[in-house]
Amino acid sequence: MKLQDRVALITGAGAGIGEATAKLFVSEGAKVIVADRNIEQALAVAEALGSQAFAVQADVSDAAQVKTMVEKAVAHFGGIDILVNNAGFGTLGTVVTVDEETWDQVIDVNLKGVFLCSKYVIPEIIRRGGGAVVNLASTISVVGIKDRAAYVAAKGGVAALTRAMALDHALEGVRVNSVAPGVIASSYYDKMFETVEDPVAFKKGLAARSPLNKMGEPIDIANVILFLASQDSSFATGAMFTVDGGYTAW
Repeated sequence: MKLQDRVALITGAGAGIGEATAKLFVSEGAKVIVADRNIEQALAVAEALGSQAFAVQADVSDAAQVKTMVEKAVAHFGGIDILVNNAGFGTLGTVVTVDEETWDQVIDVNLKGVFLCSKYVIPEIIRRGGGAVVNLASTISVVGIKDRAAYVAAKGGVAALTRAMALDHALEGVRVNSVAPGVIASSYYDKMFETVEDPVAFKKGLAARSPLNKMGEPIDIANVILFLASQDSSFATGAMFTVDGGYTAW
């Protein structure tokens, strides 16, 4: 097993990519802290995974909650070896149309959340002799997208912060990489399907962004996160791994 006896903290693990990653990690021998702002979803995932999982509620944009989350994780499993900074959300808007409060919320969850979780988890990883951090960036870190200004800025920041963290902590035994997903089937898009005029056409349009003409699944991203969290990627740090069905190759 690739993660036998390793302890991983995964944020946004109550659904989507985070949930798929939690399930995959447990199947590979890891103990997992299922962290999510929605405690009901976190508890459901943890209960399904059994004694190898522990649910914690946390808003990653709140320093006090992040600190408490890490303390609970260490108390329950004895330490942390792997951090997956997955929590995030996006919203529509240009720099002209988005309001300041929404801008701050998007930046706080997607970028400040990576900072806060890393700030409190990396010392724990170092205490265990080293490990890995995997940040969720996005293909829009590379190519941009219209009407998503705050999200593009936040995810671009995550990609840059990943490189800085990798340099800062390499000699402490902490590898830091990011994954840049393309369009992934998830509740995020399910909610969009409910609001658009023609859901079928909208879904076809999303699939058409990829040369493979399909949307990815959460497990497609989870598999790459597993690679980066395990010793299979022992010589990889400071890199962004794009998993987008060829979208950025157009």
